[in-house]
Amino acid sequence: MRKLHNRRASAALLLSLATVLSACSAAAPENRMLNSVHQPVVQRDRYVLDVETLPGGGLAIAEQRRLADWFESLGLKYGDKITIDDPLMSKATVAAIDGVAGRWGMFSEGPAPVTPGYVAAGGARIVVTRASAYVPGCPDWSKKSDFSMNNATSSGFGCAINGNLAAMVADKEHLVQGASGTGETVVMSGTKAIDSYRAARPSGEQGLKNNATSSSAGGGN
Repeated sequence: MRKLHNRRASAALLLSLATVLSACSAAAPENRMLNSVHQPVVQRDRYVLDVETLPGGGLAIAEQRRLADWFESLGLKYGDKITIDDPLMSKATVAAIDGVAGRWGMFSEGPAPVTPGYVAAGGARIVVTRASAYVPGCPDWSKKSDFSMNNATSSGFGCAINGNLAAMVADKEHLVQGASGTGETVVMSGTKAIDSYRAARPSGEQGLKNNATSSSAGGGN
């Protein structure tokens, strides 16, 4: 009877250990690298406005005002992409839209992406694409302690720095494909004035010029 009791206790212990091990194996694998599993994700939202164009291209004053009100309601800002879907591909229409967008220091950039519906004849579609970035799953406090027997990083490792990066990048698209341009960074262009100042020859290197001064006074005794 005692042996049977011991066997049952051993079986219960083995079953509990197996349950714990299965729970551990089902949990998310620990990250033993210095690369964070919490990475920024870029999401794109598109806003669409259809406008009427003039027979020869361009926009009437009323449509330009409506477009300006729409840009203002969106809070148009740096990082937004303005594209135009115009069946006639009128340069006058593009110039009119760029004239309105120029109030925000922006302009259109190439053809528009595919959007639901179609553009009616005698009209054009303006699409504003706005990207946002965030780090999913952060903050992650699923682990109560940073201690790890496997020398793994904590559950929230990388949330702070990648969250700040996603918040600080002005153009979120740069997190996906980087910035394109001449290869000159802002720092490089900003130091041109400093380098020019340092390379300039001192104004007094050749000595001071002797300027003769004369004064004349007139009057009678």
